[in-house]
Amino acid sequence: MTLLYGALALIAFWWLSRVFARTNPAMLARIVKTLGGVALFGLAALMLARGRIEIAMLVAGLGAWILGLTANFPRLPGTGRFPGGGASGPSATGRVSRVRSAMIEMTLDHDSGAMEGSVLAGGFAGRALAALTERELMALYAECANSDPEGARLLEAYFDRRFPGWREDAKTDRDAGPRGEAKTGAMSEEEAYQILGLSPGADIDSIKRAHRTLMLKLHPDQGGSTWLAARVNQAKDILLSRHR
Repeated sequence: MTLLYGALALIAFWWLSRVFARTNPAMLARIVKTLGGVALFGLAALMLARGRIEIAMLVAGLGAWILGLTANFPRLPGTGRFPGGGASGPSATGRVSRVRSAMIEMTLDHDSGAMEGSVLAGGFAGRALAALTERELMALYAECANSDPEGARLLEAYFDRRFPGWREDAKTDRDAGPRGEAKTGAMSEEEAYQILGLSPGADIDSIKRAHRTLMLKLHPDQGGSTWLAARVNQAKDILLSRHR
């Protein structure tokens, strides 16, 4: 049986070599290019199924570039849309990918690799991510963690580009021990309410409940970030101090 399989493989190899030898080089290049693009789209679908939206977005963009497609992607399961055009405008070659969740819209310029985003809903609706401060972005992340997990993953991809060392900083803080929290700096009462997703004047029970809900999602033991969890803790402490 092994000899039979070997013979069949040899025949198949011989046949393919004959086909490729007779194939026009330009046509062969197009075939290889098409197969490569399709393979990348398949990999992007696999990343989507595993919840790695930011990687799927980049791989799909590369596949589109190889295939020479425009940025008018169809809707993909579990993601937003990738329509062409948009507020940020196309790049020099018109290749801009776009993905959206319930609260966040992100664009990726295929040529420059620049990633931009805007807020679609929530307390920061209508604002560009580039215009938000670090604390405002943290408050937005906490809001997404509560109601838009897909948006939270998009923000993590944005953080990777805007604050390249934030994951390493969070790991260092975690390794420093239980009290090794990230440096948070001063925080106003208004910012504390935003971080916990509360309205001004919230009572003690509401503050504790919001803090508990966020920590279940952001605590390092649950795969979250010390950098973010420290700010949630600080917001809780600031608001609870008003009731003492």
